[in-house]
Amino acid sequence: MTPVSPPSPVLPLSLSALRRDIDSPAGRISLYSAGPHDQTRGLPPLLLVHSINAAASAAEIAPLFEHYRQQRPVYALELPGFGFSDRRDRPYTPRLMTDALHAALAVMKSEQGAAAADVLAVSLSSEFAARAKCEAPQTIRRLALVSPTGFSGRKLRYGPAGGTLGLPWLYRLLTMDFWRQGIFDALTRPGVIRYFLKRTWGAENIDETLWRYCSLTSRQPGAANAAFYFVSAFLFSTDINQLYERLDGPVWVSMATRGDFTDYRGRHTVEGRKNWQFHAVEGGALPFFEDLTAFTKKLDPFWDVDHPSQNIQH
Repeated sequence: MTPVSPPSPVLPLSLSALRRDIDSPAGRISLYSAGPHDQTRGLPPLLLVHSINAAASAAEIAPLFEHYRQQRPVYALELPGFGFSDRRDRPYTPRLMTDALHAALAVMKSEQGAAAADVLAVSLSSEFAARAKCEAPQTIRRLALVSPTGFSGRKLRYGPAGGTLGLPWLYRLLTMDFWRQGIFDALTRPGVIRYFLKRTWGAENIDETLWRYCSLTSRQPGAANAAFYFVSAFLFSTDINQLYERLDGPVWVSMATRGDFTDYRGRHTVEGRKNWQFHAVEGGALPFFEDLTAFTKKLDPFWDVDHPSQNIQH
């Protein structure tokens, strides 16, 4: 008798906002949106993009979404393979993720009429945002990167354009039918998710609401598909440092001071440029969960006015 899998838990919305499915070259993508009834500051729309991990979703940027919806039109994208977006079994690559960003920006332009939007991306998604900016510079006005990958001191990446660090042998090993689902279930047990969030925070006191949502979204059908491409390094670009050096618009970077994501020694390749700002923000890789006021006090001036770069280091 074939065993019957238990039903997946119903996934609630990760944000208290309008959510829509958008058809795009990257498949069906999930897009949240909100905004003030009376926008007085005249800022362009803002796109927020969550990080990449086995349990990612727009829940990771919830504090920022709530903060900015009072000031300007704000959108939150769930990348292919995550949240309510298309999770089918297919290759997950930087190209797919970047195409999803382009599609979200096109929707924002159509709805808001702004020539360019601002974008904030977290961790590995910073690489997709940088690629989108290089490919279509007119669509992004200002770019904020929270705990971005690509600045580690271990090895900078000046490899082939459009390539990935993917390890086909590792992907094949992880996705063998015999243990594929078992491996993913083990990686996304609530206790394991809590362990990785503690490493992200660099502290014991993680956000419990985020932990609960991560535990739910990782139990949805197809949740393993993008996760295995991530674990096998197919979502890391070989040419990211070339892309970072090509960015000619304003870029703001938040560097974590605790946890697993505190190595930014590679920033020397761009930190001397006038369009780049580096800020050491006290906390882990998602510092806006820990002290939203302190984080936005540093970030808000970047959106509002043109001002000189401030290279604040550890």
